[in-house]
Amino acid sequence: MREKRIVVIDGQGGRMGSAIVAGLKAEDVPGEIIAVGTNSAATAAMLKAGADAGATGENPVAVCCRDADIIMGPTGIITANALLGEITPAMAAAVSESRAQKLLIPVSRCSVTVVGVRELPLGEYVKLAVQGARELLAQ
Repeated sequence: MREKRIVVIDGQGGRMGSAIVAGLKAEDVPGEIIAVGTNSAATAAMLKAGADAGATGENPVAVCCRDADIIMGPTGIITANALLGEITPAMAAAVSESRAQKLLIPVSRCSVTVVGVRELPLGEYVKLAVQGARELLAQ
């Protein structure tokens, strides 16, 4: 039986993605953590935070989403042209169509507002996302 695969997707400087990776590692969440950046800076930041492997660009998003058990990142990864255009329509489709459970952190800058979600600091959202991943993998 293969190890569960957690795919963390982020862009820009990879701040959120690296916080997610660091949180997963700090909480010893079981699973292989794959960092996929929309650019090399984001990928490098997530690898530095402790991801097990990393890749950059549209094709890695498509390939990694196929085999993912959990996908984590900002809400923008399911919206074409989000993150200042870094999320291509193909990337958004790959994430949206994946059978993986998605644990998304709300970010209003991606032109998506999730009604009813309370405004929290990024660190609190990361803690909730890590806790969600742990619970999903325990099932």
